[in-house]
Amino acid sequence: MSRMFRSLAFYLLILLVVISIANMLTPGAATKEELDYSQFVDHVEAERVATATIIDGETVYGTLTDGSEYEATIPADSNLYDLMREKGVHMRFELPPQPPWWTTLLTTMLPILLIVGVFFFVMQQTQGSGNRVMQFGRSKARMHATEGRKPAVSFDDVAGCDEVKEELQEVVDFLRYPKRYVEMGARIPKGVLLFGSPGTGKTLIARAVAGEAGVPFFSNSGSDFVEMFVGVGASRVRDLFEQAKRQAPAIVFIDEIDAVGRMRGAGYGGGHDEREQTLNQLLVEMDGFAINEGIIIIAATNRPDVLDPALLRPGRFDRQVTIDRPDVRGRLEILKVHIRGKRLAKDVDLGVIARRTPGFTGADLENLVNEASLLAVRRRRREVATEDLEEAIDRVLAGPERKSRLLSDKEKKTVAFHEAAHALVAKLLPDSDPVHKVSIVPRGHALGYVLQLPMEDRYLITKPEILDRVTSAMAGRVAEEMIFGEISTGASDDLERATKLVRKMIMEFGMSETLGPLTFGAKQDQVFLGRDISRDRNYSEEVAAAIDQEVRRVVTECYDRAEDLLKTHIDKLHRLASVLLEQETIEGEQLQELLDGAEEKVS
Repeated sequence: MSRMFRSLAFYLLILLVVISIANMLTPGAATKEELDYSQFVDHVEAERVATATIIDGETVYGTLTDGSEYEATIPADSNLYDLMREKGVHMRFELPPQPPWWTTLLTTMLPILLIVGVFFFVMQQTQGSGNRVMQFGRSKARMHATEGRKPAVSFDDVAGCDEVKEELQEVVDFLRYPKRYVEMGARIPKGVLLFGSPGTGKTLIARAVAGEAGVPFFSNSGSDFVEMFVGVGASRVRDLFEQAKRQAPAIVFIDEIDAVGRMRGAGYGGGHDEREQTLNQLLVEMDGFAINEGIIIIAATNRPDVLDPALLRPGRFDRQVTIDRPDVRGRLEILKVHIRGKRLAKDVDLGVIARRTPGFTGADLENLVNEASLLAVRRRRREVATEDLEEAIDRVLAGPERKSRLLSDKEKKTVAFHEAAHALVAKLLPDSDPVHKVSIVPRGHALGYVLQLPMEDRYLITKPEILDRVTSAMAGRVAEEMIFGEISTGASDDLERATKLVRKMIMEFGMSETLGPLTFGAKQDQVFLGRDISRDRNYSEEVAAAIDQEVRRVVTECYDRAEDLLKTHIDKLHRLASVLLEQETIEGEQLQELLDGAEEKVS
């Protein structure tokens, strides 16, 4: 862009210079008194006109007897000329002045010069880079050369996915020593597909492979191939692989490949759709490589279910690597990577932080450490303390504190009993996750929250655990009705989550004793016609009514169960709510101490 602006400024400067020279060489007109015809005649009759120069019989200018200059427009009248001679006016006749030759030349050539200059300016810009008008078919991929330099990203910068690094180590070894594999007749995977949840580090791992291998790395996005002009995407695919062949051995990385690799035949354009033409060209390029060309394609996506089957067959993406959310050990290793260069207080235990962040991805943990550093700077600390990390976890999970949101005493009391009920029932239920924190400080859209964290990473959930979650979710509404005799809108989110969980338990998990071990509803197969937002209804109206009745029964039973627990431990509920009103936040250890103290007081 800077080059374009410099060129444009150069041409504008030339134009300003030409105009300035023309103005300098054009004689400026002196200040003259403008006279109409009657005024001029009056001056002649009064003998106030000394000289008169008549140009082409229409314009006259000269001097008056007082020395001032004048100019007037007169008709070609011989009687006027006689009057002027009679009054002693010194007359002279001239032809109209002819402009200089250079003025005529400049007037004629300037438009032509401007047109030619604009033409060359446009041509220069269209030849500058691959995204110009004349080069739609050029690939937008960027090449990152790492040979002879220390890699910006290596496997040391990737943590929490040791199995993935082992899978990709073969790719690195092949790019370093391709002759070993060629001599043995072994075929290295032509393509590696990385898929997992957003933020798990797919792009980072691809960069690490390029850094470890020390080969050129071509990075591109799936959306960069597709344009509104038919054939542009296929042309860009060809250009990308031609560049990679010239730099082989090399890595071609396509991020978010689902933008171009979605299943064919699912759209309305049929086989002539621009996206499908691009995909066809990509399939041809991937399957046309010789064994020893040394080009490996790495692609990343978080939607492998929508990719075309031809893209996933052996010979194209014949190695598919799943990148899951890290477990507690992986989170600890990731935290160690992200704290490099940051000052931590001596009392910070990263193992505790790793246990308190289940479900966090690598991107979440990086954001967590950064938020903690920002909080430490805001509080004028020289080190990141445990308090900063804890606050950062709350900010990531529930949002920043809404200190400007002031609640009335009645609303604050309602929120206190609501959250106290959630925490109390969660502590009393045997299959519920431990309560880590209870707070009535508004965060994000929530007026209060209860933070429950499992003791270890879990990948399965049982029916008793689901019912305990629903019971804990219903406790807030139960407490409002018990204490205040009325219900509020504060439980709307709890009711929504509970209903969805129970419906999923019945329709997807087959955990209903009434309906049996069956699943109801099937995912749609058409990618572009609602696959992500709905399920096909493959059951009758009678079954639908039975499902609704079963959902209502389970939710009502959990509601009654929460009510029984709160009535039995009503004194603990009041104790927790009063402490919340005073402190606004209760940690997990303090919560247990309060409950134990309430039991001793009752006994």
